[in-house]
Amino acid sequence: MKILTILLADVSKIATDDYVGFTFFVGCMAMMAASAFFFLSMNSFDKKWRTSILVSGLITFIAAVHYWYMRDYWAAVGESPTFFRYVDWVLTVPLMCVEFYLILKVAGAKKAMMWKLIFLSVVMLVTGYFGEAVYTTGNGPAVWGLISGLAYFAIAYMIWFGEAKQLAEQAGGAVLKAHKTLCWFVLVGWAIYPLGYMAGTEGWYDGIANLGLNMDVIYNIGDAVNKIGFGLVVYGAAVAASSDEA
Repeated sequence: MKILTILLADVSKIATDDYVGFTFFVGCMAMMAASAFFFLSMNSFDKKWRTSILVSGLITFIAAVHYWYMRDYWAAVGESPTFFRYVDWVLTVPLMCVEFYLILKVAGAKKAMMWKLIFLSVVMLVTGYFGEAVYTTGNGPAVWGLISGLAYFAIAYMIWFGEAKQLAEQAGGAVLKAHKTLCWFVLVGWAIYPLGYMAGTEGWYDGIANLGLNMDVIYNIGDAVNKIGFGLVVYGAAVAASSDEA
């Protein structure tokens, strides 16, 4: 009963026209629901897929906890919770990269590939944080955003044209299909984050980023689509692989 009272108290702080607060609340609930789904479905699959489903649940669970804090921070302060958001990303995005390694293990993926993806994702996030929260004047956001973008394109190249693609083609079947879908998430779904970055920082791209949308709304929608979507793709691959083996 006490938990329900706290939830209702938080909801009462969200104004009807507060789209940022609304997306924080919906994002938190959606991530929690996804986490419960992934954790409860783990035992439905054999060992080689169980870890992938576990990581999917961890991604959405970590995001749900951070969204809980970000929602309260927004309600209390009315400012973008940049620090909490990047802490969330620096934990969840590398885990999303780990998913590529886990589904490609059947084709002989090496840990070196996983660590490359993790390293590039950390560079992408740390430099993005520098541009958005530390070096926010002059050319700082544009320069750090460029470095972050280069790391992102390196990740995209690895999974679309590099070692990861070759392994996926060797595996074939459900693994190849899942890999292609995850690649599209990285190429299209992750592209929403640069838009949020440009909407929240000043630079030569001001005209491009003038979309009439709040940076946090862009980020919140991107998080929900990408993190839950990543997990559902892995879940679908696990179901398809289990059906083929049956």
